[in-house]
Amino acid sequence: MSFFGPYGPLDAGDLAAINVVARFLALDDIGGRAKADRPAFDLVVLAGNAMLWTLEGAVRKARKAEVPLLISGGIGHSTRLLAAAVDAHPVYRRALGAQTSEARLLGDIAAMFLGLDQSRLLLEEASTNCGENGLFSRRFLDERGIAAKSILLVQDPLMQRRTDASFRQAWAGAARPAIVNWPVQVPRLGHRHDRIDYLQSPLSRKWTPERFLSLLTGEIRRLRDDEHGYGPRGKGFLPHVDIPDDVEVATRHILSCGKFDEIVLDRPAGG
Repeated sequence: MSFFGPYGPLDAGDLAAINVVARFLALDDIGGRAKADRPAFDLVVLAGNAMLWTLEGAVRKARKAEVPLLISGGIGHSTRLLAAAVDAHPVYRRALGAQTSEARLLGDIAAMFLGLDQSRLLLEEASTNCGENGLFSRRFLDERGIAAKSILLVQDPLMQRRTDASFRQAWAGAARPAIVNWPVQVPRLGHRHDRIDYLQSPLSRKWTPERFLSLLTGEIRRLRDDEHGYGPRGKGFLPHVDIPDDVEVATRHILSCGKFDEIVLDRPAGG
């Protein structure tokens, strides 16, 4: 079938447009590099989100490098989605309980089920959106005298580029640690058997098609540096982000081809 959830029928041009935008948003400084060429880091930061495999990836990296893991996230836009994902998980659901923050819930999973030593676990529990993840993570580190030289930054792939910009904004005017982006996987759609599906990993199915397309198009709107975006000429939440022409063309195709008219743009409050 050439439908993706309620959207379709989709052709090769539609899939190509979606994949161009997804590849741009899922900023990846590690993928495709030989192991010897991958940048080093002395801290992993996970921005709270509902994709549990981003936590698993962040914990793997922190354990292998023997560095701390900072999880940033209070009660925000994704908290309900995260709680639902944990509640549906056959193992992690035992950690759900009465949690006070995304960071606390993800931290419990990291310590209880993923083997992360609690002495390496740092929890920033005040941030409520992507912009605050950067600002409050910097404040958290400054208050504890933790001066990371290089941060491995992990986020929901579709929010990776905006999170990178938010962290760069948080350290504006100050000595900023090098930021190494790793979205764990870069989402890609294609034909699997007789239907359109995610090709990178079955775990990607944690996105419903509706949320995937909503995030995909909404993130481009936010990244634009115009009166409607989050850049310096708009709301000022982000530094300027260059959006390549092919990404703009692909976004226009998605929004104007008539096959995705039911998309409701994801609109979290704040940055």
